[in-house]
Amino acid sequence: MHEPGGFSIEDMITPVKEGGEMQEPKVEQLMGKLRKLQQGKSALEEEIKELKSVNESLQKELETLQTEAYQLEGDLKEKEEVCSKLQFHCEKSEQDSARHLQQNKKSEELLEQHRCEIQELKLKHRKQRMRFENQLHQLIEQHKNLHSVFTPERLPDEIETATNAKGQLLSAEKLKLAQLLNLDEELEEVRRQKQSVTEATETQEE
Repeated sequence: MHEPGGFSIEDMITPVKEGGEMQEPKVEQLMGKLRKLQQGKSALEEEIKELKSVNESLQKELETLQTEAYQLEGDLKEKEEVCSKLQFHCEKSEQDSARHLQQNKKSEELLEQHRCEIQELKLKHRKQRMRFENQLHQLIEQHKNLHSVFTPERLPDEIETATNAKGQLLSAEKLKLAQLLNLDEELEEVRRQKQSVTEATETQEE
């Protein structure tokens, strides 16, 4: 087993060759090697202390990193929960937005339909108003004509004309009645004469 310093315990107990013969190591050489071993041991102990210190530092750092890792995992879980909630709200908002868009589209369609109906009603009312205005114009013209015919100034003349026409009609009717009476009398006379002739004929035959 090799030790620090470039030599081992076997080097201390192995005989040294001098002049081709094996000799036991001297005390001074053994003491020198022993001092080197002690120095190597001290150096090794210092290195071990440093390694322990480094190990403790690394252990503390590991514990700190583990703590930070736990905290980061907790933060990650919280952020994942928040992200999930935000995603849920986002999806819900998108659904609400889609529903609102659909409602707005239906409202616009209904509004357009109402606009068309209003335009149709306006057109219908316009036609009715034009027809009413035409009828009113005709009535006004008729009223003007009637007013021009039956004015107070012309009323006596119209009454006189109507009276004369009535008298003429009555005279004509009386004349026709007289003619009818004459015809009735003539027919009655003819009937009588025919009956007299018939009776005379029957007497002669007897």
